[in-house]
Amino acid sequence: MNTMTHGGYTARIEFDERDNLFVGRILGLRSIISFHGETVTQLRREFASAVKDYLQDCAEQGVEPEKPASGKLLLRVPPEMHSRALVAAQAKGKSLNQWATEALRDALEH
Repeated sequence: MNTMTHGGYTARIEFDERDNLFVGRILGLRSIISFHGETVTQLRREFASAVKDYLQDCAEQGVEPEKPASGKLLLRVPPEMHSRALVAAQAKGKSLNQWATEALRDALEH
């Protein structure tokens, strides 16, 4: 997956062969915010503009803008999976948080 970041926001970037342009969509927000450009330079400029417009719209509407991920993650898993993960973490001398962070990192790197 090709991504681009600006101001803590991340966008997925794809190339549309039919229209011969790059298309981006900001990830992690309920709002659908997309932008496009014919060159990478133009795409970066449009991404920055999209973030600025989003933040401005939130301010005008008096709502708190969604922020990129905070680093806090709540998962609901079956009790038996929770138990197995806890045992696996303890067997490695780690907290469940440390163990899960490493497991997620390893999964994302592959």
